[in-house]
Amino acid sequence: MRWILLSATVLWAMLAGPLAAQETPPDASQASSQEPAAPAPCGGETITIARMQWPSAELLAEIHARLIRQNFGCTVEVVPGDLAATASSMGVNGQPAVAPELWITRVADIWNAALKSQEVRQAGTTYADPVFEGWFVPAYEAEAHPDVTTIEGLKARAADFAVNGRPRFVSCPPDWGCAVVNRNLLRAHGMDGMFDIVEPANRFELDALIAEAMSRKEPLLFYYWQPNAILAQFGFSPIDLGPYNKDNFLCLGRVACANPLPSGFAADPVVVALAQWVYLEAPDVAAYFQRAHLPFAEMNTLLQNLNEPGATVEAVADAFVAARGEVWQAWLGQGP
Repeated sequence: MRWILLSATVLWAMLAGPLAAQETPPDASQASSQEPAAPAPCGGETITIARMQWPSAELLAEIHARLIRQNFGCTVEVVPGDLAATASSMGVNGQPAVAPELWITRVADIWNAALKSQEVRQAGTTYADPVFEGWFVPAYEAEAHPDVTTIEGLKARAADFAVNGRPRFVSCPPDWGCAVVNRNLLRAHGMDGMFDIVEPANRFELDALIAEAMSRKEPLLFYYWQPNAILAQFGFSPIDLGPYNKDNFLCLGRVACANPLPSGFAADPVVVALAQWVYLEAPDVAAYFQRAHLPFAEMNTLLQNLNEPGATVEAVADAFVAARGEVWQAWLGQGP
C-alpha cells in the first residue's frame, strides 16, 4: 500500500511540474524592459481619397495618395467620387476621408449640410490661385507690347489685333454664362465697338481658334479658364481686369444689364474637404492637406502631360512626385 501511495505522489509531481512551470509569471525585470508598441500610422485607419471624374481631380487624388503613403506610412485607398454624392457621404459618415477638389458652390446646399453635421471640414483651398476665369493674350504679344496686359493698353493697341479685318475677341460658346459676362465686360470698358466678338459653337472650336492663331503668331485676345492644358501648351499672359466688385459682377451676368460696370471675375471656392476624424486620428495628415495648394501653372502642365499619347493618370502622378519635390515638399512643411 505504501508503495502505491508513493507511486501516486511521484506521478502527481511529474504531472504538476510542467503545469506549474507554465503558470509561473515572467520575470518582472524582463517585462519592464519591453517598449510599448508604437501607435499605428493614421490611428490604424485607412485614408480613403475620392477620385472625381474629371482629369484635374483624378490627378490630385493619385498624387496625394502617393505622398500620404510615402511620407506618413498610412494605408491609403483611392475610391471613385462624385461631386454631390461624395460631399453628402462625407457629411453623413466621414467617408471618404478626403476630397481633394470639391467645387462647393456647385453643391452648396449639400456642402452646408455636411458642415453642420461636424463630420467634415474644409482643410484649405485646392489651388494657390483663387480666380479661375480671365482674359488672355499670347506671351509673344505681351513681350512685344507689355501694356496690352492692361485694359488701357488693349484699347490703345486695339488696331494691332486686327487680322484680315477688324480686331476680334474670342469668347466662349453662346449658351455659356461667360458669353454674357464677356459681352457686358466689353461694354463696361468701352471696347464693344473696338472688337468683334467671336463665340465658338463649343469647347473644341474654341481651342481650335486659339491653336490656329498661335500657330500663325497672330495677335489674339480671348477668354479662358484654369487649370487647363492649353494654357501650358502655349504661353499666355493674363489681362488685368481690376478688382472684383460683387454688385458690378452680378449685373455683368445678366443679359439685360442696363449699365455694365467693370469688375474682375469672381473667385471660385474649390476646397480640400477633410473628414473630421482625420484631424483627431491623423493630425499630421490634416496639416499636410491644409498646406497642399497647387499653383495653376503646375496643374496646367500636368494636364498637358496627360494629353500626351499613351499617358495615364497614374504615370503622370508618379512623374510629378518624382520630379516636383520643390512643390510638394512645402505641403509636408519642408519647403520655404
